[in-house]
Amino acid sequence: MLPLINALTALLNHWFAAPIVAVMTTLGIHPAHSTHPITNPITMQLIVMALLILFFLAARISLNVEKPNSIQHTAEFIHEFVSNQAEQVIGHGYERFMPFVTTILLFVLICNFFGLLPGFETPTADPVAPLGIAILTFIYYNFHGVRVQGPLNYVKHFAGPIWWISWLMFPIEIISHLARIMSLTIRLFANMLASDLITLVAFSLIPIVVPVLGLGLHFAVSLIQAYIFMLLAMIYLAMAVTHEEEASI
Repeated sequence: MLPLINALTALLNHWFAAPIVAVMTTLGIHPAHSTHPITNPITMQLIVMALLILFFLAARISLNVEKPNSIQHTAEFIHEFVSNQAEQVIGHGYERFMPFVTTILLFVLICNFFGLLPGFETPTADPVAPLGIAILTFIYYNFHGVRVQGPLNYVKHFAGPIWWISWLMFPIEIISHLARIMSLTIRLFANMLASDLITLVAFSLIPIVVPVLGLGLHFAVSLIQAYIFMLLAMIYLAMAVTHEEEASI
């Protein structure tokens, strides 16, 4: 399957390299390889995106109350798991955020699972992938914070509840929020890179037993990191959309 990924990456670069490089140059970003800015991890992320779209479409088309199929059972299990977590963390009105947090969980999880395939790199072991998801999460929860509380009230909550130290709290809170992008990125990237390296070392040692343990570890890390990323997104959303009077109850 790896040759297929390589061929698809080459095809994407053939079609889209020029416009992508033009846009990046306009933004002041200079790609390391101007002839092939699209890498295999990016191609794998596009494949994951296509798989998720197909899964959601298949689940929607195949909905049947009397005779639910395996796709519907899987979709219902995922929905129930995520909704239970969201209800506990976000609370009232969590339903609005279900599509985003569910997509975050599945996207990160499937990207992580790519590392279980022999010869494949984990897309999330490339820092660009976690950074992109982290930036999207940052924009998403801040947008809803402004939407729910209003621009003025949302900015005011950065100053804290005590007015006479607001001059100190405001820059600290801004820096803290910006640091969440780095925190989300490094946590996912570092763990998946370490898991890839451990799996690679395991395969280079003993042909059978050790590689199985390495793959088992990678599987566990993949699950945990996808869950943590989703959980942190929920926590940030809850903090952004909760009014001060609600938080104090």
